[in-house]
Amino acid sequence: MRTIGLLGGMSWESSALYYRLLNEGVRDRLGGFSSARCVLLSVDFAEIERLQAAGDWTGAGELLAADARAVQAAGADVLLLCTNTMHTVADAITAAVDIPLLHIGDSTGAAIAAAGLTRVALLGTRYTMEQPFLVDRLAAAGLEVLVPDAADRDLVHRVIYDELVLGVVREESRQAYREVVDRLVARGAQGVVLGCTEIELLIGPDDVAVPTFPTTALHVAAAVDAALAEDGACAPHTIDR
Repeated sequence: MRTIGLLGGMSWESSALYYRLLNEGVRDRLGGFSSARCVLLSVDFAEIERLQAAGDWTGAGELLAADARAVQAAGADVLLLCTNTMHTVADAITAAVDIPLLHIGDSTGAAIAAAGLTRVALLGTRYTMEQPFLVDRLAAAGLEVLVPDAADRDLVHRVIYDELVLGVVREESRQAYREVVDRLVARGAQGVVLGCTEIELLIGPDDVAVPTFPTTALHVAAAVDAALAEDGACAPHTIDR
């Protein structure tokens, strides 16, 4: 089993979900007492959030690149960045290490393509919905990506930062998210990408009328595939479905 490196803490609520799903995935594949061989470096999200708010993506990239090198030095064979938003600095991280970074957009795009969909909605932080790093990655997989209008983007972002990253899950926010998705479906979305790792704490497939694509769960599945691949290849850009 290869060692999976987790670069997390953005927020720790979602990183805890990563850790649980990763170990469940290995147990389900191997059975018995099997669990994932992994190392985790969890950053102080307050520092990351300050850099986000300041628009200092270069500084954030330098910080996470240094942390990624530490994860590699700890013995990781493959790297997971446990967040959607900070994939905006994925190139800086990739350039800093010699192990493959499994990009969250690749596992998500593969799952959507396997489902036969061509037009999906994207929920995430304001940065994820408004910057091109994830939209363009999905578009490169042949997908059309719809994002909420400005008012709905504000709502989705606020719930993430004021509630979910703090471990607060409110029924009122779940209903508000359902209504956002309904409006996107009315615009032609065939499915919805849960493009913030914390969103999976709030809504799931039973909450909306179209297929959901939970980026955390898909990212973890790709990591389990990479860790257990018999041919020695980490296969960083695909996920078998």
